[in-house]
Amino acid sequence: MEFSDPGTPRALKALRHVAARSAGPAVGTDLRITLNFHPDRLVGGLPILQALGQDGAYHSQFVTGTSNGGLTAHPGGDRRRWESRIFGGAYDDADPYDRPVYGALNFRRQVVGAAPRFGSSHFRLTADALARTTFCYPDSAAEPTDFGVATGMSLVALAEADEQDALNDYIEAQVHGGVRLARHVEALVLDASYRGTPVEAEARRLPCPVEWHPGYRLTVAQLRRHADYRGQEYVELGARIAQDGRVDPRIIGDAARTGRHELQDLKMVWHTLARFGAPEGAGTAHAPGGHTPGVGTPSA
Repeated sequence: MEFSDPGTPRALKALRHVAARSAGPAVGTDLRITLNFHPDRLVGGLPILQALGQDGAYHSQFVTGTSNGGLTAHPGGDRRRWESRIFGGAYDDADPYDRPVYGALNFRRQVVGAAPRFGSSHFRLTADALARTTFCYPDSAAEPTDFGVATGMSLVALAEADEQDALNDYIEAQVHGGVRLARHVEALVLDASYRGTPVEAEARRLPCPVEWHPGYRLTVAQLRRHADYRGQEYVELGARIAQDGRVDPRIIGDAARTGRHELQDLKMVWHTLARFGAPEGAGTAHAPGGHTPGVGTPSA
């Protein structure tokens, strides 16, 4: 099996290793990989979109030291162990900049991206990224045994049949060979709560189009109805940071930058918002298996 140039011999070795363990139908060329993230967080003291603009590339947590999942990209950490197993040791002694970046395959065509667990907004990659991406289900943190590449995999059927929580049923994508914003990004899709904010201003400076989805939001009353999802303490935190009786991604981001709240606690507030406050066209607004496809809204 041959791949389009993934950029480095390590990447090609990883792709071939996963391809040898994969079988099934090809991924539709109309599908896209999305990289979900929170666009108002800080990286090295800089707003993340400003940092992305300066560097021109999207990096993994091996480079940034940040993640909206687990922070295990360090010597002896779980992320290194998982990558060694999944990619046949291809990256065992690699420079952090050479390692793959993580996203998900948007096979449900959700307006909020494929894996909103990791953020309200997302980069949607161009179609050619599929050919240099490996996939697994479930998430690599769950020690998966099912893998795939774009030319053949059975992961979509597995995900559709699995009765996972709607924040967990994404097909993880590992994009090899780098993600340059000017070359590999079809659009940055932002949550509507960032209109007219510094996030929008920074997004407009990036070398990729900006689009919008309708946005996440929950009233405090709605938030309280879901206290059993992540816990009462996180509902109370959400109620404390709420503005005008509601919570949205911008409000959570504002709270994160004050330094007065544990980021892991705010992550639990985000999970509740993402699970129960998603806009129409986002599968997280429905029960597992009841996802509604949607399309993005171009920037005005």
